[in-house]
This record gives sequence, C-alpha cells and structure tokens, in this order.
Amino acid sequence: MLVQINYPPQPRLKQERSHKKLVAIVTIIIIAVASVAGGVHQLTSNCSSTPPGNKKPFYVGVTFSGNTTVEAMLLIDRVKDYTNLLVLQSGPISKNETATNEICDYAVAARLSIVVYFGDLNPRVLTNETIWRIDWVNSAKQRWGERLLGVYYYDEPGGIWLDTDWSKFPYSFAPNSTYDSIAEHFISGLKRDPGVVLLKNNSIPIFVSDYALYWFDYLSGYDLVLAQLGWNNTVAQEIGLVRGASNLQEKSWGTIITWKYTESPYLANGEEIYDQMRTSYESGAEYIVIFNYAKNMNIPYGTLREEHFRALERFCCEVVQNPIVINGGVKAEAALVLPRNYGWGMRTPNDIIWGLWNTNSTSEQIWTQLQNKLSEYGSRLDIVYDDPVYPLDRKYGQIFYWNQTS
Repeated sequence: MLVQINYPPQPRLKQERSHKKLVAIVTIIIIAVASVAGGVHQLTSNCSSTPPGNKKPFYVGVTFSGNTTVEAMLLIDRVKDYTNLLVLQSGPISKNETATNEICDYAVAARLSIVVYFGDLNPRVLTNETIWRIDWVNSAKQRWGERLLGVYYYDEPGGIWLDTDWSKFPYSFAPNSTYDSIAEHFISGLKRDPGVVLLKNNSIPIFVSDYALYWFDYLSGYDLVLAQLGWNNTVAQEIGLVRGASNLQEKSWGTIITWKYTESPYLANGEEIYDQMRTSYESGAEYIVIFNYAKNMNIPYGTLREEHFRALERFCCEVVQNPIVINGGVKAEAALVLPRNYGWGMRTPNDIIWGLWNTNSTSEQIWTQLQNKLSEYGSRLDIVYDDPVYPLDRKYGQIFYWNQTS
C-alpha cells in the first residue's frame, strides 16, 4: 500500500529559541551602534543590482537564517546597496507572525524583494503557533505586491528522498515498485499537498533549493528551483541539470551557494563565490542566493564575512551592471538525455537510484557520457530526461543519449 510522504522542513534550520525579551531596547542600541560604526565597517556602494537597459529581471541576495528582527535588520542594512533580494529562511522566525511581517516590511522599505520560507502550510499539521500562516498567504500579495516573489516551501525534497533510509519504512512502497511508480509517488506527493494547493490558488510562486532530482522537483509543482553549489560539487553539472529541467519544462531557475565545509568558515572564499555567481549569471540564472547559516549564529552576519560582502558588491558592479556581460550569454549548445524517470543522484559514480536501488550498468554508462560531455561542453551542456511530454526538437544543436556509442 502506498502512503503519502510529507516532505520534512529544512534540516539545517534551527529550532526556535525565544527572542522576546528586550527586543525593542536591543534594537535601538544595536542600530545606534551600527550607525556610528557604519563608516568603518560598511561597504559604500551606489551599485544597483537591477540590470541596466533592457536586460531581463534578475535577483541576487542572501538568506537570513538568524533568530531576531534585530539581526535581520542589520543584515539588510549591510547588503541593501548591492543586492535586491532577501530570502527569509529562519525556522524561529517562520513561527512568529509579527517578526515575519516586520522583517518583510523592513526589507521592502529597503527596496529589496522577498521570498519567505515556511516548513509547512498543511492545516492538518499546523499548530496554534503556526496556523496564522494560512491567513498570511491569503493576504501576502495584497500587502507586499510584486515585492513578494514567492514562498520557499519545504526544502531539499529530491535530496532528502535520495538520502532517506527507506528500509526503515518498509510499507512505504509496493514490493514490485519501478522507476516509473516511484517517480509518480514523488511527484504526486507534493502536488496533493494542501500547502501547494493554497499557494497555487493564491498565484504565489513556489520556490525550493535542492541538490538532486531537479527535474522531478519541477514536475511535482515547484515553479523555481535553486540548485545548490557547494560541497565541492561540479558547478557545470548542477547548472546543466537545473537549467535543462527548467528550459524544457518552461520554469525559472537559479543557484544557491551553500556550504563548502561542515564547520567554520563553512563558505568558500570570496573569490570562489564570485566565480560561482558569475558562472551562474552568464549561464542564465534568474536568481543567485548565498546561503547564510552557521551552527553558531551569534556572530553578527552568520557565515558571511567581509570577503563575501565584497564579492557581492563586486558581482553587482562588474557583472550585473556591466552591459558587456550578458545574463544567459552562455547558452546550452548540447543536451545529454537520461532515461525516463531514472532518479539517480549523480553525485558520485556509486550514488543511489531513488533512494532504493544501487547503481547498475545504466549508471555506469551515464557517468561515462556525463564526464565526456562536461569535459567537452562545460556550462554549455544541459542534462535532461527522455520524456515525450517535453520534446527536444529544435531546442539544442547537439543531442546525445546516455547509451549512445558515438
């Protein structure tokens, strides 16, 4: 018997900690101190992150994963001159309606657009502490208009599915399951989610970040997927997977630069992050975000350091505002076509298939083709799936199939 799987919320988000004491006093003190110290510590820039001329809309920003409105305001003030997006991605804040609204209002007043994270919008799951989210979704567009770009709903559905130990849930799937049946199970699970229905009914785009199975994230109802760049993964491969899926399914895509290390300093250095942002931009990303969360969020700006702020400012001025650098100037010239519904993680040659099956001869052939085509095309390669609903006709100059020998 099949059971519906409820995708769990962001695993990296922290549990809520109380932050009600003396918030007003602390806010006044910290903002006063920041205003005095601003001349020393703040980057000064008049660089707008809105592309000049007739370039298509593009968003670059950071996540806020702290605990208080004070921390959020400090971060917004720090980046508002060279970003145009704040992703409010905080577990504690997502349970606090007042704090959520205050941060959104402050960000919008600073001329930033916003994306807001919620771990669940299912009325059967929400508690007295979080039931306010339903009314919030129903009124959000009226309150913030076009500045509200979407809701970041759940997190890493593809990656979590792959890395779940399904042997602990022996009755989740029929014993004769196939790639097709598991793909349908994955896709339909989110489509039936009451939170997804609520967001769709309010015409609010649904965002998520992931590190695998982007194609199936889109099929399940997400409007925009942020491919995670980090963990020493291959940037061209992640871009090829997410851009290919979005191109054929006519969705939006972006990248989120996440941890390179599992301990401090967490993020790569500023130069590497700048290169990742520029590669994403030139490859056509509509959104670029830096994931800003550390295990110890007591430091002023989370994982972000001076070199990261300078990388953001440099990216804004040297790339986004540079008419010579074109968003999407590096186009996919070729596509590598994978077998239909073959949910292989593709992180290593021995990665798992749909979290249930080990690699096989098909995986070996795909891996060999993938390395060859990445070596030849780099960021000019899309990686897609064989699906008659999404034909490849006239989309690419060269098309290579996973089992092609020449």
